[in-house]
Amino acid sequence: MNFGESNNLSSTSLSNKDQVVQPDTEDDERIPILRTRKRRRTSVDNINLHEMDITDQASCSKQDNQTVNNVLAIELYEQPSNAHNCHSLPKAPKKCSREISPEKYVSREALLSSLSVAWSSLLTFSTEGSSFENLLRFSLLAIGSKSGCVSIWKVHAPESYHIERGNVSPNVELTAIIQAHSSWVSTMSWGIFGCDSSNPQMLLVTGSCDGSVKIWMSNKEDLQKSVEVYTSSFFLLKQVVAVNLVPVSTLSFVVNNYSNEMHLAIGKGSGSFEVWKCEISTRKFEQVASTNAHDQVVTGLAWSYDGRCLYSCSQDNYVRNWILSENTISEVPIPANTPGLSSTSDLPDDFLSCLGVALSPGNLAVALVRSFNIELLNPMYEARSQKAAVEFTWNGAQQSGESEDCSETITEAILGFSKNEYAYWESNLLWSLKEFKDYNKPLVLWDMITAMLAFKQSMPEFVELVTTKWLSVSYLGFHADIPMEDLVPKISKRFSAIPSRLLHILNVISRRVMLSELKTDEINRKLQVQRMNNEEEIDLWLKLLQESERELRERLVGLSFSAYLTAESASSTGNWHPAGLAQMQQWVEINHDIVDSQLQTLSLDVKSSLTRSSSNSTETALEEESCPYCAAPVHFNSPEEAVCQAPHLKKKKERCDQGHKLERCCVSMQVCPPTPLWFCKCCNRLTLELAPEALFALPSFPNDLKSLPEYSFSKVALKPFCLFCGILLQRKQPEFLLSASPV
Repeated sequence: MNFGESNNLSSTSLSNKDQVVQPDTEDDERIPILRTRKRRRTSVDNINLHEMDITDQASCSKQDNQTVNNVLAIELYEQPSNAHNCHSLPKAPKKCSREISPEKYVSREALLSSLSVAWSSLLTFSTEGSSFENLLRFSLLAIGSKSGCVSIWKVHAPESYHIERGNVSPNVELTAIIQAHSSWVSTMSWGIFGCDSSNPQMLLVTGSCDGSVKIWMSNKEDLQKSVEVYTSSFFLLKQVVAVNLVPVSTLSFVVNNYSNEMHLAIGKGSGSFEVWKCEISTRKFEQVASTNAHDQVVTGLAWSYDGRCLYSCSQDNYVRNWILSENTISEVPIPANTPGLSSTSDLPDDFLSCLGVALSPGNLAVALVRSFNIELLNPMYEARSQKAAVEFTWNGAQQSGESEDCSETITEAILGFSKNEYAYWESNLLWSLKEFKDYNKPLVLWDMITAMLAFKQSMPEFVELVTTKWLSVSYLGFHADIPMEDLVPKISKRFSAIPSRLLHILNVISRRVMLSELKTDEINRKLQVQRMNNEEEIDLWLKLLQESERELRERLVGLSFSAYLTAESASSTGNWHPAGLAQMQQWVEINHDIVDSQLQTLSLDVKSSLTRSSSNSTETALEEESCPYCAAPVHFNSPEEAVCQAPHLKKKKERCDQGHKLERCCVSMQVCPPTPLWFCKCCNRLTLELAPEALFALPSFPNDLKSLPEYSFSKVALKPFCLFCGILLQRKQPEFLLSASPV
């Protein structure tokens, strides 16, 4: 039976007066076919009418197929003068009065037929001075079509993030249309060139079915502002591969910002791939390798570990691993042993081909997209519902091409792992931790946490070795081969000189790995009452976590006080206005013996300023909070939770001193209202207000909070990051829902 149609014509409700001749079986079979054809013809006519309407709109502009500086003059898109007015393509008129030639129709249909897309990371450009208020934040979307054109769209980041409003349409702006190739654009990839994160230089690599590969570089001035579509904001840097008979199927490149060197891998339809080294500053390009890696078309390429390792996959269902050493590339076996998991080296027979490969943020795991062999599946159930699967495998034991020295602690092979494999895991884990030191890189640690948890179950000494080495190098500046009980006091004394990003990584590892035996709520309760467990190891990590979170809260309170005093003196309307100043003052008073002396001075200044100013009556009123359920007063005793003071009546009308138990916002320390709140998946804390972006970029505790520049408190497009963990917040979901995490 076809959905939306009835095969039983006699079921139609008819009166006795209506005489209906029942058709024979052949006519019965033709009727739904005729209806389908009629409906299909109607939909095709509507599509043709819509396309003719659009071309009617476009025929009033320039001539077709003209290129100026590799920019295609396309009449379909209208570039607005203001980026805020550009949300979608112009609507087509209702009536069509003009026709176009078949050649124009074919060319415009090829233009609208998209084959490949590529997203860039979130870019940040400073327009005027160094003020955060003048930052432009957007991502670039490149769309390749059959006509060989690449349209580049600018998708602006939202000005703010809301927990209740998630369907806000982004601001989209057409930036450029490039006539990149003479044939289909089959693959594209973005990259960032330059060490200056505030003014990055964008690179776009495009590959075509005509066999050519080109590298395009952005014009930073034109990319920041809204320009005409016909004025290119990208220029051709280099045509790496000329037109040939072998089509380009995929490509991958990585830019090393320290050496300004680019590694480019080009996959071909013949099953081979090429590797190029590119000196971007001198525009020197050199092909270093070319190998026939597969028997069928190469479907995926992915670099790992700063361009030292390369994964390739093909429709022949093979995945291969390569090491690039200087100007030679050699194949190495894929790591078979996985910590805590069964080996995935033996692939199921149900897989027919591999469609793509991708690396995790920490480069410790590989994701493979595989299609099923329909002939081997159950035709009744599996063949209908299962088309492809994503396979995860570990990459931590990858040989990175550098000499890894095995630690003296690892003296022999354990649980099927050789000494070399442990050395590779140790080196790659430390490399991944070092990469996340950059606060511009999103803190996504699921692969690292999962691997360390698996190793902790089988070999906890290895996890302690890696964490101890990372702590000593990152926090002390050198590798100190000392036990953990001696290392913790040394690290705690240097918390004020440690970047906020390192504190966030430490908190995540402490909660999710080293204290994994305890539930998150139990950890929070132990931190709150400052009560340690009997086990010495857990005591050490609880102490480390407690002092790290207190350091982050001190930085937040200091920035809040300084922002308020700066706004009072400068009278600026665009600055960040912190909430919960009264609660922060009480927290400083409670912890006056351990907090920084600057906070005590600033707390007194803020308190006197609020007292003098008659316009800040709302701020002073916040000192006495009320329960959102019974309006009873709520006193400040803890930054995490509170209990209202209203006595409740039991059934026998006996007074009970226990009131409503309330959660406090982990940023403002105010009582949370009964509305949807931001939720941290790591520490299970709730947040109403968001921490300022300046907190996550602090290299250390400020020496003089009063002399911080005003732009540190400017109103910026904040992402919902957790104050203590540094990861993205989310809306709290019920426990019975499926998790989106792959682990």
